[in-house]
Amino acid sequence: MRGLLLLLLGLAAMTVQAETVIELRQYKIFPGKRDQMIDVFDGKLIEGQEAVGMRVLGQFRALDDPNRFVWMREFPNMDARGQALTAFYTGPVWMAHRGEANPLLEDNDNVLLLRPATAELGLVSQPASARAKVGSQPASAGMFVATIYYLWKDPAEGFTQFFRSRLTSELAAAGLPVLGAYVTEPTPNNFPRLPVRQGEKVFVWFTRVADAAAYDKARETLNTRLRGGSLGAELADYQERQSQVLRLSPTSRSLLR
Repeated sequence: MRGLLLLLLGLAAMTVQAETVIELRQYKIFPGKRDQMIDVFDGKLIEGQEAVGMRVLGQFRALDDPNRFVWMREFPNMDARGQALTAFYTGPVWMAHRGEANPLLEDNDNVLLLRPATAELGLVSQPASARAKVGSQPASAGMFVATIYYLWKDPAEGFTQFFRSRLTSELAAAGLPVLGAYVTEPTPNNFPRLPVRQGEKVFVWFTRVADAAAYDKARETLNTRLRGGSLGAELADYQERQSQVLRLSPTSRSLLR
């Protein structure tokens, strides 16, 4: 009986995790204004979002584009997302600071709404209590990397299994351990005031390395390993177009770092 109870509790936990959704948001900031945007976001907009039921997982400077600000937030499920976004964007924190943030945004429609590829592949970050205080010196950070694969078919039609059974071990051996992996959330956007890129067949995975040099070395190792067999060709065959790699430097208050 005890074993059955533990199994049921484990399945319940997996169900809850599988229902979580994240937004991967890539903002185009007007030239020269990214640090100003980060000051507003980190200093004034994080706690207000978390107070209404969402979790700000990480916010980053894109290393390959000085005008790109990337951030992620998580929701327990889609219903909670609709409620939390409504509460925040009609609430006092956003109303007080939207006049500072909006003029810095050239474009904020590049948003992927994602769910974990499998129950065990959701990102795990530090608790919100571990976030650095405004103005304090945070713990040192590595480089966070998001890789977006654009696929011919829904990831459930073979790619997720391919990634788990064939690719994750190769990535880890090359020095790119998979911290989490996500696929498109198929539920329609329940907060249309903020557009998302729906209909995309994507698979997004995340890793962390010490720095850019470590990433370049790991990529070289991975490419060598993939060229040594059929795996590289299989990976390419799944992809509809070139993948996007986001090399990201965490801001001082990012939980993912």
